[in-house]
Amino acid sequence: MLKTVPELIAEASATLKRLDAKSAMSEAMQHDGLIIDVREPSEVAAKPASRSINIPRGVVEMMMREKFPSADQPIYVHCATGGRAVLATEQLERMGYTNVTAITCPIDTVCEAMEA
Repeated sequence: MLKTVPELIAEASATLKRLDAKSAMSEAMQHDGLIIDVREPSEVAAKPASRSINIPRGVVEMMMREKFPSADQPIYVHCATGGRAVLATEQLERMGYTNVTAITCPIDTVCEAMEA
């Protein structure tokens, strides 16, 4: 039977580290973490997240290793609502990254936490 996107996200969420935006920003600042925004460029243009590096979900697997070769670098992943962040976090772990966290809240909350 085919799975729905919400089912895939729920399955991935069960095994991943997830944080709210405020906690993730605090950790990222303490541990020199990368904040990756997996939204599409048009979404980022409409609602920028100031401290994020934009690597769209569709190219995460192709770009991350080249740009960030350290497997243990703390990485915090966000999107517009949390779903793509969870799926991207799952893929990064499959690629061998060992310190990846999904930020699972709306982009407005992420932006507010970045400005705090």
